Amino acid sequence: MIIKQVFKSQRPISFCTTEDLKSITVVFGQGTKLIVTDSDVSPPVVKILPPSSEDVSSSKVTLVCLINDMSVGFADVSWFVNGNSVTDGVFTGSAEQQPNEKFKLSSYLTIERSEWEKDKDLTCKVTAAGKITNTKIKKSECN
Repeated sequence: MIIKQVFKSQRPISFCTTEDLKSITVVFGQGTKLIVTDSDVSPPVVKILPPSSEDVSSSKVTLVCLINDMSVGFADVSWFVNGNSVTDGVFTGSAEQQPNEKFKLSSYLTIERSEWEKDKDLTCKVTAAGKITNTKIKKSECN
């Protein structure tokens, strides 16, 4: 496969390819990434962990959305409470590469304990490489 620079840029551009040339990653400047692949991309594996027993005794609780086996090193993570988007109390970390060469990351939602006690639907929505995974949790469904 031959890669040609078909545009002009004053910024450095770096290229990465896999050994079998099934994917190409191009980085423009400080982090704009273009990934071209001909392989099937599987959706990420998403799981929500409920608040810890220590959290439940405080005024706020934190839920953790664990995102594993992403084909790319970045994702859009959104949290919803009863279907309504929430941005306050949300923190999403940076992706890390797993031993299987896929990526993982975690996102956290901190809410008032009273909201958790009301048994609301809490959803973590993850979009990675065009694949969407939604995972829900409710207090009543936790052991």
